[in-house]
Amino acid sequence: MRDIKEALRELQDKIGYQFKDESLLKQALTHSSFANEQKINKLNNYERLEFLGDAVLELVSSEFLFNENKDMPEGQLTRLRASMVCEPALAYCARDIELGSYILLGKGEEATGGRKRDSITSDVMEAVIGAIFLDGGIENAKEFINHFVLSDLENKILFLDSKTLLQEEIQKKNTAQLRYELVGETGPDHDKQFSVEAYLDDKLIGSGVGRTKKAAEQQAAYEALMKLKGKKQ
Repeated sequence: MRDIKEALRELQDKIGYQFKDESLLKQALTHSSFANEQKINKLNNYERLEFLGDAVLELVSSEFLFNENKDMPEGQLTRLRASMVCEPALAYCARDIELGSYILLGKGEEATGGRKRDSITSDVMEAVIGAIFLDGGIENAKEFINHFVLSDLENKILFLDSKTLLQEEIQKKNTAQLRYELVGETGPDHDKQFSVEAYLDDKLIGSGVGRTKKAAEQQAAYEALMKLKGKKQ
């Protein structure tokens, strides 16, 4: 196992925030499986900090959307916020800072691929927000959220909803049929990787790899959208 103190220092450098109380960051990274194995008090895992971070994230993202979209009605603001702070969105943000590599997991959870599981990495992302809030207050938490969650929103929303957006783009332009084809599976049952290709009739327009078929399809759709829009990935 990597040295915990060194990992904590590395993560703090990466996120640009230095904790006064490093034990808060360690708690934010501690999964219940690790706490159980180490016989740590179960309240010292990330779950309570996740609860707090979720509330802080909702407040900060609500304020951001309220100020950035002055003509958007409440219902649309609610839907947009939900898409920005849902599990896949937060897991996407967590991957940007390789948060999964810093999580303290028990051996069983590690063996079943927990380090790459969206449900865990998204929870830890919220726990880190909660830890920063407790350690440094709302402004530091806001700075972290603005930098690592609310940045590059256009691209993130494009990625998260790429299958829907691709379907809409294709319907605008032609009557060709969009389909996804599973072309490969690798790895053991608990840690599979799926490979999917997106076709427009018989023309290959995108390919993707993911830990679920849906994630692989989303990646393939994203690649196809980038090609359609003439953007580099």
